[in-house]
Amino acid sequence: MRDLIRRNVPFAVVAAVALVAAPLLLEPFRLGLLAKYLCYAIVALGIGLAWGKGGMLTLGQGVFFGLGGYAMAMYLKLTEAGPGGLPDFMVWSGVEELPALWAPFASPVLALAMAVLAPVALAVVLGTLVFRQRVRGAYFAILTQALAAALVILLVGQQGLTGGTNGMTNFFELFGQDLAEDSTQRGLYLVTAGVLGVLYLATRQLVNSRFGRLLVAVRDGEDRVRFLGYDPALVKTVTFAISAGMAGLAGALFVPVVGIISPALLGVVPSLELVVAVAVGGRHALAGAVLGAVVMGYAKTAFSERFADGWLYLQGALFILVMTLAPKGIAGLLGRVRRARTA
Repeated sequence: MRDLIRRNVPFAVVAAVALVAAPLLLEPFRLGLLAKYLCYAIVALGIGLAWGKGGMLTLGQGVFFGLGGYAMAMYLKLTEAGPGGLPDFMVWSGVEELPALWAPFASPVLALAMAVLAPVALAVVLGTLVFRQRVRGAYFAILTQALAAALVILLVGQQGLTGGTNGMTNFFELFGQDLAEDSTQRGLYLVTAGVLGVLYLATRQLVNSRFGRLLVAVRDGEDRVRFLGYDPALVKTVTFAISAGMAGLAGALFVPVVGIISPALLGVVPSLELVVAVAVGGRHALAGAVLGAVVMGYAKTAFSERFADGWLYLQGALFILVMTLAPKGIAGLLGRVRRARTA
């Protein structure tokens, strides 16, 4: 019991800071930025599960993030247009009738469900096809990266259906609440932080379960696990689908928090940035993945505000510095310090 309490103290402290201190101390603009970082942290948590625990380097989480984001954006645009109306970008593109694909997203329940189920379904299909063929390592990573590039091309080419290069923006209302109000944004932040906390606890429980131990065994010796009578393809597909569902949910939260979704936010580069963030935080620790996403998000904002011409170099230098001094990321470095203190 004492050990259980000791393990949960850090989580309780972080939760208290996130849910109580941050809304009280941060101005609305900064609180909105933190909410954005937490959206990315949800995606990073899924990457930490798939890559850190399962050995699946996925370079295309932007695909699932985008599916969730566009599902939520479609609902918000239909709410703004009203019954029988068309979203603004469709009017500009000369669309005269609402596409059949859009009609079901007038329901908030279906939109939220599709934000999670569509990424999960795509991940299940892709995982079944790929893992059954024993595709792994760099080949799997390249496949997911190619999927992200293909999705961007598809979205950009469908101007009248997706908003094209500009994507969708100008969202004004969510479930009857004005998105411009500070109270609404504060509520969105609390929801995002709460979702991240619940998902973290659930993922940690999954990793500590029999399934989690089997997942790590697949990562360390897939052929040995197969010879023992287990199905590594099924284990990897389920894990990949869970990480995709997390990314989709993060995308759905991201849209009302930030106010935009576009191909530029879900292509190859954003997907790589998320993987880099997980590496910086420490891919072998779930808390490290979350921490890395927040740290890299904050670093990107801080560097771009102070060094508009060279912030990318500074962000790259931060990555190199962390990887040089702490190959296992920030979480690995903290663990090493903690062991040194107890030795």
